[in-house]
Amino acid sequence: MRTSEINRKTNETDIQLKLNIDGTGKSDITTGCGFLDHMLILFARHGNFDLAVSCTGDTFIDDHHTVEDIGICLGDAFSQALGDMRGVNRYGDIILPMDEALILCAVDLSGRSFLSYELQIPAQKVGTFDTELIEEFFSAFTRKGNLTLHIRQISGQNSHHILEGTFKAFARSLSQAIKINEKRKDHIPSTKGVLV
Repeated sequence: MRTSEINRKTNETDIQLKLNIDGTGKSDITTGCGFLDHMLILFARHGNFDLAVSCTGDTFIDDHHTVEDIGICLGDAFSQALGDMRGVNRYGDIILPMDEALILCAVDLSGRSFLSYELQIPAQKVGTFDTELIEEFFSAFTRKGNLTLHIRQISGQNSHHILEGTFKAFARSLSQAIKINEKRKDHIPSTKGVLV
């Protein structure tokens, strides 16, 4: 089983995270940020990842440190669980509808961290959640996960739908990329011979 466990404590957050990337979509999420909980539950379900996240953060200030630090931990967890990435498909992509929103997402487990993030989110907040923090989450994830991620909003007017569609699209693209190709399970999918 490809699993990992991350414990990270700073002056701003205290995070415990467990991940099984070959799971069934089970989740146990308590971040102190309701909207982020919702997105991570969707992420686990649509990616078939088993994910447990517990975070105590300085949300009395705002959600910034919690969102960014969970992105750091989750990216690190995927990187650890994937190891040398032997046998993975490497690439995954989808165009995913969420009501009026349509999101394109493409992932390359390239070993090189790069984020191209093109969402036009109409509202500054969904509930009490600052929508600008979603970019911070994906930036942290790609940095620690050593992957290339492209996110494009093709259409969408409802901020919740745009963000929910994004997390679902990311989960499904990442799930494709990490799948083991049984015909090439002993190979690194790169002419360089390494992806890390």
